[in-house]
Amino acid sequence: MAGTISLDTYRLLGRSGVRVSPVALGTMTFGTDWGWGADQDEARRIFDTYVDRGGNFIDTSNNYTNGTSERLLGEFAAEKRDSLVIATKYTMATRTGDPNSGGNHRKNMVRSVEDSLRRLNTDYLDLLQLHAWDGLTPVEEILRAMDDLVSAGKVVYLGISDTPAWQVSRMQAIAELRGWAPLIALQIEYSLIERTVERDLIPMAAELGLGVLLWSPLASGVLSGKYTHADLAPREGADLIGSRREIAAGNGYLTERSLAIADVVKQVAAEHGCSPSRVAIAWTLTNPAVTAPIIGARTLAQLEDNLGALDVELTESQLAALDKASAVERGFPHSFLAGPMIQSLIFGGATIRPRA
Repeated sequence: MAGTISLDTYRLLGRSGVRVSPVALGTMTFGTDWGWGADQDEARRIFDTYVDRGGNFIDTSNNYTNGTSERLLGEFAAEKRDSLVIATKYTMATRTGDPNSGGNHRKNMVRSVEDSLRRLNTDYLDLLQLHAWDGLTPVEEILRAMDDLVSAGKVVYLGISDTPAWQVSRMQAIAELRGWAPLIALQIEYSLIERTVERDLIPMAAELGLGVLLWSPLASGVLSGKYTHADLAPREGADLIGSRREIAAGNGYLTERSLAIADVVKQVAAEHGCSPSRVAIAWTLTNPAVTAPIIGARTLAQLEDNLGALDVELTESQLAALDKASAVERGFPHSFLAGPMIQSLIFGGATIRPRA
């Protein structure tokens, strides 16, 4: 059981000394440039409510709402800058047709950081994260460029998102061997609907000192209980392009399995007398490797409801029900190594207590 906590019950981010709130504020919804975000006034109310309750960890990206997210965050945070831990990301292309306006390479990294510093109206980033693996840039180029930004004082800490576990572990080993600034955070998708990261990414993060940050803990709203089996049927119409339902469907969240999981979440929520969203977010906090789920909201009411997850304490029976509904196969080699035959062959029948 996670127990109830508060935004000002801070946690250490990975193998570092920086203190962050147990729930991060995601700002992909800051700005209406994409057609469905919060306008400036509502975004300000969301920001102020989060910070006034003790929240200090805010996540954005250089491409969110075409740069409006960073610009609004810079305006809102101006008087509280040094009290906040601001994380941004680089990778995504910002100019159509320009091959160097996106990717993980040094040119894009340096340009993106300079642009983010300007929009955020700050002279340093607390956490710079590689947004998504491009499969092209040499890891030495990425790590050395990141280390240079840290040495220059423009970046304090480094993180990585949406990258295969083998590549992250390789990068961390190289950084440590060469004395470059290490990675301290791993941002990944994780929810009751998407648990495959439990196979390699989350155990890797725990072993290598990376604090785990979670995006989409509600699986594009499916775990909030807003969708039904009627939403599984294909729909037509230009007005549906880019809708929240179409985004959920496009991400693979609208399936029979997902709705079955959402039904169990709703049952647990009914037992607590709270929203399904609170239960889904509270579940992520029961994993000791998780530093903070990232919650994004388009309205203040959504933010307040999601923050209520900190007050939800799930029982053992509720956790068992949620696990039964959402569990994924461990896959090879994990299921093979955990089998009774191979365990007997490895340990010869002896009982060995693992490290705490």
